[in-house]
Formats: sequence, structure tokens, C-alpha cells
Amino acid sequence: MKRLSTYFPKPSDKQQETWELIDAEGQILGRLARDIAVKLQGKDLPTYTPSSINGSFVVVTNVEKINVTGNKYEDKMYYRHSGYVGNLKSFTYKEMSETNPERILRLAVKGMLPNNKLGRKMLTRLKIYTGDTHPHTSQLG
Repeated sequence: MKRLSTYFPKPSDKQQETWELIDAEGQILGRLARDIAVKLQGKDLPTYTPSSINGSFVVVTNVEKINVTGNKYEDKMYYRHSGYVGNLKSFTYKEMSETNPERILRLAVKGMLPNNKLGRKMLTRLKIYTGDTHPHTSQLG
């Protein structure tokens, strides 16, 4: 029986950081969030290691044009609590998409990343913008 060993990247194996551009227009929220989470974690690379960040930076544009399936546009709820008694705020998807569409995608991706320091660091590599313009054209090459 062949024994498989775990791969640990060495400093010499470190790849140069890559930047991915994703146009969110017409894409479904959950499927887009899954694809972004995979890229942020580096699971699409052959050198994937769960204990280190080796994923890409991800720039998402046209986030206000994301689609959802079924009745989620009217029924999906988001909650925010300040920590004080009686201060639970609730918002529908429709309200959130009108006021802060970037937050919708950020929350969806955050739920698909690890819930630890590494996941929080991965989330900082996600750049979300409404519209076509973004300030990262030089990094995208």
C-alpha cells in the first residue's frame, strides 16, 4: 500500500501573487460566492495547503447586477445586531441590494471561508465594486 505524504510549500515554491477579475453581471449569488471562495483559498491550485494563504486576489465588478433564484429577492433576510438588548436589525435582500450590494456578496463569501484568522486574512484579498471601473487595472496586467 502506497503512503501519501502531505505537501508543505517551501519558501522557494512560493508563487507570485495573482489577481483575478470577475464580472458578476447575470451570475447567481451562491455559485459566484463559491467560485470566489475557491480562488481566495487557492483550492484551484496544485500547491493548495490548508494552513497557508496561497490563493489569488479577486476583483469583482458589476456586483449590483447579481441574480438570485426563486423568491429570494423578496424573502431572503439579513440580520445585524449591535450587541445591545433589542437592537436586532433585519433587512431583506431587496433593501440590501438597493443600499449596499457589495455587502451581500461579501457576506456570502465570508460564510464559505474558514472561520478563523486565516479566513479573515483571505477575505481582505477580496475587492468588490459596483460598476465596471476599479482601481486595480495595473495589478491585473
